[in-house]
Amino acid sequence: MANSESTPSVAPPLSSELAESRTELLTRIQGLKQDLQGWRTKLDTQVKVYRDELSELKKSLNVEVEQLRSEFQELRTTLQQQQEDVTASLKNLGLQDVQPGDVKEAQDVKVEGNSEEIHALVTGEDSKEAQQ
Repeated sequence: MANSESTPSVAPPLSSELAESRTELLTRIQGLKQDLQGWRTKLDTQVKVYRDELSELKKSLNVEVEQLRSEFQELRTTLQQQQEDVTASLKNLGLQDVQPGDVKEAQDVKVEGNSEEIHALVTGEDSKEAQQ
């Protein structure tokens, strides 16, 4: 025991340094926790904003898709009606037993005939033939 009495005591200064260091670390940890909470709050807010924006975009796209579907259905109906009208017109002109493929061929022939007439008008071939 004589040995322990002769050793100088360093416990009190070390203890106060440890306590001070501990207090500093706790303060830093508390600051970091607050920073983390702030970041989480900002992140949660940003996620909510993005979700709301995505929801609005989804609604808008759904509306546009429905409009396009409706427009395509109208076009389909119009085309079917036009095809039926052409078929009826061809039947009235004396072309009996007209099939849908025949309607397409008749339309192609009409377009070819019209383009030949236009070509003749542009080049003046009709007027040359009429003069001869």
